[in-house]
This record gives sequence, C-alpha cells and structure tokens, in this order.
Amino acid sequence: MTNLSRARLIAILLPNALLWGAIGSQVFGGLVPCEMCMWQRWPHVAAIVLALIAIALRGNPSASRAFTLLAALAILVSGGLGVYHAGVEYHWWTGPTRCTGNHFTSIADLMKAPVVMCDVPQWKLGGISLAGFNAIFSIVGGLIVAALASRKPAR
Repeated sequence: MTNLSRARLIAILLPNALLWGAIGSQVFGGLVPCEMCMWQRWPHVAAIVLALIAIALRGNPSASRAFTLLAALAILVSGGLGVYHAGVEYHWWTGPTRCTGNHFTSIADLMKAPVVMCDVPQWKLGGISLAGFNAIFSIVGGLIVAALASRKPAR
C-alpha cells in the first residue's frame, strides 16, 4: 500500500468515525449537540466528500493527492473548531454569546436561548470533552493524512 493510499484510507475513515461517533452519542447516548458541536461536523462531511473524490481519482495520482490534501485540510479545520469549542467549555475564552450561558440580559433573551449551552460540556472522559477529543483526533489525523499525501512515491 502506498503512502497516498494510506492517506486516502485515513481521510475517509477518520471523519466517518468521528462524525458517526458524534451522531451515535446523540442518538444512543442522549447527548444533544450545541451549535458549536454542529460547526465541527460540517468539515468532516466535506472531508468525506473530498476523500471520495480522491479515491475516485486514484488513477490520476496528482489529482488524487490534491483532493486528499484538501480532505486533510477539512479535517484540520474541524480540529481547529474543536480547540475553539473546548476552550469555550473550559472557560479559557468566551464563545459566541448566542450559545453561552452568560449573555442573558432579559427574560426575552432567556426565552430565545438554545437548549444546550456551548460553554457547558455534556460529557467528559479524563477531563476531556467531546470537543476536546474531536480536536485531538482531527488535528493528529489531519496531520498524518497531510504528511502521507505529501510524500512523493519512491522511484
């Protein structure tokens, strides 16, 4: 298996695993995603589409490599959003006021509030929230995909 083949495989499997894991935690675990959780899903959807295009173009290594690198970038974007969201959850910085718990100025604001606040993690393991896990897996995985796809084949 070539490095590019490995990169394509990771680029299709990793965002699928993270996306379906998030959906599974929602459907089977009863967790309700906040707005920032949803933001992290879209780059994974884009990465899956880009990886599928890369696989379809495997007969054209240059084009396949380009789409694999774009998939890696999409995975890294989700990881960056995960870092931002985790920072909001750990109160390292403030998030968007429409989905954090400290912005209510009136009863009307409270009535328009989302059910799930972005600054309150619903689940943690070892002190790491789901946003934190998405950040870790997406950044490490995206960098691996990019590194593998960037290597030129041995001659």
